[in-house]
Amino acid sequence: MRFPARVPFMLAWLLAAGSGAAWAQTGTLQVPAKPPREQPIKPPAAAPREPVHKVGPASTPKTPVVPPHGPTHPHKPVPAAAAVPAKPPQPALPVTPPAKPAETDADTKAAQPEKLPDPEKPDGAPSKLPRFVSLRSDDVNMRAGPGTRYRIDWVYKRRDLPVEIEREFDVWRWVRDADGIQGWVHQATLMGRRSFIVQKADATLRSDASDTASAVAILKPGVIGRIRSCAASSDWCNVQTGSYRGFLRREQFWGVLPGEAIVP
Repeated sequence: MRFPARVPFMLAWLLAAGSGAAWAQTGTLQVPAKPPREQPIKPPAAAPREPVHKVGPASTPKTPVVPPHGPTHPHKPVPAAAAVPAKPPQPALPVTPPAKPAETDADTKAAQPEKLPDPEKPDGAPSKLPRFVSLRSDDVNMRAGPGTRYRIDWVYKRRDLPVEIEREFDVWRWVRDADGIQGWVHQATLMGRRSFIVQKADATLRSDASDTASAVAILKPGVIGRIRSCAASSDWCNVQTGSYRGFLRREQFWGVLPGEAIVP
């Protein structure tokens, strides 16, 4: 069979068109670019540490501690010869009658011509022994006997110190302090205000008459305060020292008789 002369031309055209279509369908070969090299991931920097705040009893405000405010133990008197320095000899002078020496002892000053009333003994009331009182001033002599002619054994330098009266003779009182020291003091150096002293161990002043009540202050041994009231059937007393007021157990201080009632 013979084909027309233009058949080879058409076949060539079709072959060229087919290869062009295939090339159009295939398109340009896209080679994927290499991914960038991954950098190692650094761990985040640790946050700065902050101080740990404890929560609970340790973070609550501290209970104030009350130290002693002054000397609570008596002192031995200073001998007169040691108290006054020796003077060089002076030229002889005409002899004149010696003047009456001035009375300088604390108990002698207090002993006025008239008898002072005992604050613990109203007029006509019977004596109550033993009983507690307190020192009236910061200079009180304790003597070996009931009179100014007896030697001074001890000198107290603490006002409000409680003492216990055990005997009486005229205006003199045989007293005993918290350390067991005993001797005679003049009535005028005492007053009826009731006071206490903490002994041996710390005492916890509480807001109520209960061991579970909150602590108001810690009283160190030697602290002196005022007894405001005590119920006869209670183991607690309402007391005050400085600006702190609360309740103390009787066995934590000295200055009250067993079962004694003290009214405000």
